[in-house]
Amino acid sequence: MENNSNQHLGEESIAKLMGRYAVPCIISLLVGALYNIVDQIFIANAAYLGSYGNAANTVVFPLTVIALAIAVMIGDGCCAFVSISLGQNNTNKAKRSTGNSIIMVIASSIILSAVYLIFSRQIIAMFGGTVNAETFRHSKEYFFYITLGMPFYMFGQAMNPIIRADGNPRFAMASTLAGAAVNIVLDPLFIFGFKWGMMGAAVATVLGQAVTAGLAVRYILNMKLIKPAVEDFTLDGQICRRTLVLGLTSFLSQISLVAAMAAINNMIRKYGALDPVFGREQYAQIPMAVVGIVMKFFQIVISIVVGMAAGCIPVVGYNIGANKKQRVRELFTRLLVAEAAVGAVALLIVELFPRQLIGIFGAANESVYYTGFAIRAFRIYLCMIIFACVNKACFIFLQAMGKAVSSTVLSMVREIVFGVGFALLLPLFFGLDGVLYSMPLSDALTFVIAVFLIIKTYGQLDGSILDYLGKIKKLRNYPKRLLTQLSHQ
Repeated sequence: MENNSNQHLGEESIAKLMGRYAVPCIISLLVGALYNIVDQIFIANAAYLGSYGNAANTVVFPLTVIALAIAVMIGDGCCAFVSISLGQNNTNKAKRSTGNSIIMVIASSIILSAVYLIFSRQIIAMFGGTVNAETFRHSKEYFFYITLGMPFYMFGQAMNPIIRADGNPRFAMASTLAGAAVNIVLDPLFIFGFKWGMMGAAVATVLGQAVTAGLAVRYILNMKLIKPAVEDFTLDGQICRRTLVLGLTSFLSQISLVAAMAAINNMIRKYGALDPVFGREQYAQIPMAVVGIVMKFFQIVISIVVGMAAGCIPVVGYNIGANKKQRVRELFTRLLVAEAAVGAVALLIVELFPRQLIGIFGAANESVYYTGFAIRAFRIYLCMIIFACVNKACFIFLQAMGKAVSSTVLSMVREIVFGVGFALLLPLFFGLDGVLYSMPLSDALTFVIAVFLIIKTYGQLDGSILDYLGKIKKLRNYPKRLLTQLSHQ
């Protein structure tokens, strides 16, 4: 009878379920993204930190993504495992996966923190932190305190999807919001009031993450459907493997992003030094700071996109487990259309308002070279963002269906083959601008592959791609119909 409260996943309307599960997940991911973004906004607007602090934040950001990659592999894998198990009326497996996942994330967070502390200098240099002495100093300070809070961060991020799988996406959202609120309040106090600089930004972030982790612990002790018993915390090799395989796409989509960012940061350092402007010592940190800011905007958009798709994992998993393919097909169609719409809005913003976007990150305190490069970076780097949004939706949806191999291959092709490959290749021909061209080219080519997987998925869900194309045609004609209606009013 424990599973009855989750039967609504196979019965309620798809639109209603998407709203209930996706919106809290979107908010949770957006708030999670805001931790780093808020730090960067306050750092950028502190005159004594400026673009040096911005560049340091860009250097450390990929290192937090490594931690996130491990956490979401465990959390998303457990979420998919639990959802499929509940759809099959197997509550015991769901509980076992939850207990094992808690142990895995605690152990991995402690190990990662130790590695970071021991090899901090080498790691910072690997991600471009040696662009100049001031950037390295700020990077080292920020990285040290962020690393101390890594266990809190990873635990909170891993538990978030597990809490959603337990049927409480609102609590998952609220716990993340609470942590972010603490960070937003403490950031200006520590940076501007106490003048703690990069240490202040990091400590504010860690305290916020500790609040989220504490609330997650409280929830785990009072779970509804999948509260693990003591014996469920004993590691089971088969359960762990299945959980990690289901979460492998989430891991690779994040960790491969780290590889791309490492390549990009190092190409920026190398080819920036050859640029007539950014080759000067006082401007050397600008390209790295700017690309970091562009990535932060992209992270906001991708948080919405991933939130839509990841929020629907319990719905997809349950209906796959219950063999309700038509409902899964309907959800896939709605998701693809929604993701494309988000990408279209984001494209308009970056192409029309790049100056306003860079203004949020302290452009008034910087040189004209900072603003000029930022405008060019926004417009080039994100010009294929619609394709990027659809690609991400495809990765996660396939993962939720249990198709870990297809999802993993597509994700790896995007981030490693294209993302790293073009970041290393294009600067040979286009210099610093080649780094900017690597992103849109990677997204466009990945989209070509994604289209074939989308068509294949429709066939497997007892549907026809023609129905999907009909949906797209209606969406394409919507602006024209809307203008016609307005003209008659």
